[in-house]
Amino acid sequence: MSGRRAGNRIRGPHSALTDFLAANNISAAEIRDSYRQRVQQAAEQNGEDDAANEQAAADQAQIEREEAEQAELVAQAAERSKKRKRNQEEAIAKVKKSKELKRKASKKKKRDNSDDEDDDEYNELGDMYAKAKPLPGQLENCELCSKRFTVTPYSKAGPDGGLLCTPCGKELTKDSKAAEKAAKKPATGKRRRKLESNRLDGIVTQGAKTLQQLCIEKVAQHHHDIEEFGDLPDTVLNRLSEIFSKKRVMNHRTLDLFLRPDLDTVAIHECAYLQTEDYQQMFAIVPFVEKLSLRNCCQFKDENVEYMLEKASKLKHVQLYGANLVTNDKWIEVFVRRGKELETLKLEWLDAAFDDQAVEAMAEFCPNISRLKLERCRQLGVEAIDAIARLEKLEHLSLQLNQEIPGERLVNLIGHIGSKLRTLSLERFLDASDDVLAAIHDTCRSLSKFRFTENDYCTDAGFVALFTDWANRPLRFVDLSSNRDIDNGNPEGPEDPIGLASAGFKALMAHSGSKIERLDIASCRHITHSAFSEVFDGQKQYPCLGEINVSFCTTVDTVVVAGMFKSCPSLKKVVAFSCFGIEDVVVPRGIVLIGVPKAQDAIEQFGDSWLNVEQAFGAMVEVGA
Repeated sequence: MSGRRAGNRIRGPHSALTDFLAANNISAAEIRDSYRQRVQQAAEQNGEDDAANEQAAADQAQIEREEAEQAELVAQAAERSKKRKRNQEEAIAKVKKSKELKRKASKKKKRDNSDDEDDDEYNELGDMYAKAKPLPGQLENCELCSKRFTVTPYSKAGPDGGLLCTPCGKELTKDSKAAEKAAKKPATGKRRRKLESNRLDGIVTQGAKTLQQLCIEKVAQHHHDIEEFGDLPDTVLNRLSEIFSKKRVMNHRTLDLFLRPDLDTVAIHECAYLQTEDYQQMFAIVPFVEKLSLRNCCQFKDENVEYMLEKASKLKHVQLYGANLVTNDKWIEVFVRRGKELETLKLEWLDAAFDDQAVEAMAEFCPNISRLKLERCRQLGVEAIDAIARLEKLEHLSLQLNQEIPGERLVNLIGHIGSKLRTLSLERFLDASDDVLAAIHDTCRSLSKFRFTENDYCTDAGFVALFTDWANRPLRFVDLSSNRDIDNGNPEGPEDPIGLASAGFKALMAHSGSKIERLDIASCRHITHSAFSEVFDGQKQYPCLGEINVSFCTTVDTVVVAGMFKSCPSLKKVVAFSCFGIEDVVVPRGIVLIGVPKAQDAIEQFGDSWLNVEQAFGAMVEVGA
């Protein structure tokens, strides 16, 4: 029993000293017995004190031997680590070298196609004598780093036909994907998508881009590699901000490119990726900012407003879109503390805050506001309209409210501030009647821009009365889109036209045709073909008109468009979506027609360089006839 146990004894790891003694046939038991005998003799001779000293010396020697063994083991582990690192570096270098050789071989193969048959025969002979690949579950050495690994069904093949371990296989796959991505050609639809995106932004260009535009786009493309812009002009910096915002690359890192202590304007057109700390950084780096424009600033909070009030002592113009985390009390505090310096306030897309009380505080503490824009602010109502009427220095007003506002409150507003207004924009006031148009006719004398849209209450007679004998100077910008009767059962409208119809359109062009630059009458479907033909007859001239939008005016046809080309010598763009009467249009030089495509054609048509207006007019009149 004892012999069997001795044969099956579990043996643990040995130290280097134990292995040395065993190899030289030195018995540890003999050494131990000899040592004990010497200790006993010394103790008998020298007494108990000498024995203790001997024991201490022996213990110290044993400790020194153990420390030497540990140092040797550490050195061996460090050497193994260095060797493993060298193997990995050599494997990566071998991967890159094999890729380079493979690429050169592929190029050589393309240059010499005559040896394809010989190569195929050589490959077949090589396959006959090639070693069979190991099956999954077997052990194999990596072709690159010679590391031993277990073969799996997903093991990658090496450049020379062997198998690769997992790290080397991942490295090879990553490099191959990067090479494929670099060699891949851009998609054919990418250019068209870019063009359509520009059209939605109102950007229509013909010919090559300017050098400045190309540089700006290239900078936006490689924004990760840019450390600073330097002393760029404000116009170029604003254009870069627009492109960065459109490409959604405006974040914490790129924001620093647009902040300099010497700037007086901070305009970020897309703040969706900015955090609360980024807004603090704006006012810390640009303390003398006078104009602040932040769009989609969803993380702009009360603490940012407080920091702005402390740091930005010269702030005069504020434009915030989507600042829904700023509370109503904080808005009132802004007006109380900085109301006298504030000259411009533009707020849009506010849902939970900025109510009538905030507008009351603005009217009381901000006497110098000259430009006010409040659009899509859900909490504003009639009391806000009455408060705005007390702003004596207001010159530019733009309103679009969600709540219903009675027409008499608008009449009261225009009666108080209309005489000083230079621009007026009233969008989606469904209850506004002809009385509002009459108040504008009687009060406003200095308007250059007029927008009155999405109304189905005012009549064509009201628009005729507005533009007839109006003491206001001719308008430069007019937007009267979507003023029409909404009745799907009667698309032609009632007998007395609702909205802008033929008489109102002719009165508008008679009043402002000499100075008007932009005209938008989209969806004014009650304007007849005869009215369009009379206004744009080729004889009357509108020298400043450069852009016209007649989309969804279904009476517009080829003859009307030809009249536009001849009556408007400065015309650059015509937008005519859903005008199906326009056929076989001939576009003169320098003009773009948008929204009249044939099947598979481009949505915009540029004029030919050799064609003049007279030729185009004559050709299209013949087609229309």
